[in-house]
Amino acid sequence: MTADQVDRFSAGEQGLGYLYQPRFALLKLFESPEETAVFIEKDDDLDFVDVGGRKTLASLKHKAPGERLTDLAKDFWKSVRIWLKRYRDSGRIESTHQFYLFTTNEVADTSFLKEFLPTAAARSADDPAHSVLADAALAETQSEFIQTIAMEVHSLSEAEQIDFWRRVTIFDRAPRIDDVPALIKDRHMRSIRREYRDSVFERLEGWWHDAALALLTGKRVLPIFGYEVSDKLTSIADEYKTDNLPITFRGKEPDREIDTENDDRLFVRQLREIGISSARIRNAILDYYRAYEQRSQWARESLLISGELEDYENRLEDEWSRYRDVVFEKLDRESAESVLREAGQKLYQWADLESGNVSSLRIRERVTEPYVVRGCFHILANIAPLPRVYWHPLFLERLRDLLAVSA
Repeated sequence: MTADQVDRFSAGEQGLGYLYQPRFALLKLFESPEETAVFIEKDDDLDFVDVGGRKTLASLKHKAPGERLTDLAKDFWKSVRIWLKRYRDSGRIESTHQFYLFTTNEVADTSFLKEFLPTAAARSADDPAHSVLADAALAETQSEFIQTIAMEVHSLSEAEQIDFWRRVTIFDRAPRIDDVPALIKDRHMRSIRREYRDSVFERLEGWWHDAALALLTGKRVLPIFGYEVSDKLTSIADEYKTDNLPITFRGKEPDREIDTENDDRLFVRQLREIGISSARIRNAILDYYRAYEQRSQWARESLLISGELEDYENRLEDEWSRYRDVVFEKLDRESAESVLREAGQKLYQWADLESGNVSSLRIRERVTEPYVVRGCFHILANIAPLPRVYWHPLFLERLRDLLAVSA
């Protein structure tokens, strides 16, 4: 392997390290009591705070496969330098801090760092073994960087050194970044049907990344609590139950700019036909987009029962036709255009503003998002060559005439 290849690989691992922090934090919150809170990039990579205010500083090391953690590994001693400062700042022996190193490496069998693994033999609080082993390792180095840290260690009293080292724990062979999702889904999402776990996790992690970004940018001052994760997971999973469907396009807009004047789609032309304003046409385009994309996502994730969407469209068309018959009852071909347009506006107003409140028009009982109903009406109004839903009383007749002329 060339030097350039090593450099590129190292940069990649460093980049993975930054992405690893929030994903690993999510895993650890799942494994901790719900009252546990986490900060990202505050006093260390991750700061976990328990319900009593005691803090655990966690350094994360996402390393290339096959590496080993040895006595003089810089990854370990860089963390020690951070921890020493936090130890002094938090009261030394009076401190309640614990210091954890999570590394995807494995601790070398010959390294004294084995003594810091959770599987190492328990020692009494005043046992100097860790301090003695650390001193022996530090005495072997010629590294100016590590020698500087050795001076900081030795600036502590003997009792403080013993106390400091007993607070350190190393967790080696930590899960790699691409292993974390499977661990969360397998261990903490068993109450969710297996076929939906990928979708639920994707949405949960999207929310989590937004929360982590708010922490990192200072938009959020308080840490993220474990119960927030539990509540969000419950909320998302609830949308995948048999009487509900996930709503993921609320507030979303299409990539291209909305052009109400030149949009030539059939459902838009229908709205112009009855004199709907440009602002309301824009809302209609948004409802169409959100409903269309939402339905597509439901289909991709196999959330719909066979024939469910067709049955839903039939229900909408039937309800629309009943209301249409009432509104158009006294109209005929000789009615003035202004009267025809007014009737169309009244019919459209029902679909736009009132239909969303009719429980029988929901695709499922708990799917109450208005754009689902409104947008589906526009989808039915956009079917070519002849729409299943229309607003102007003579729209179908005029459209047939136009098609006949075109033919």
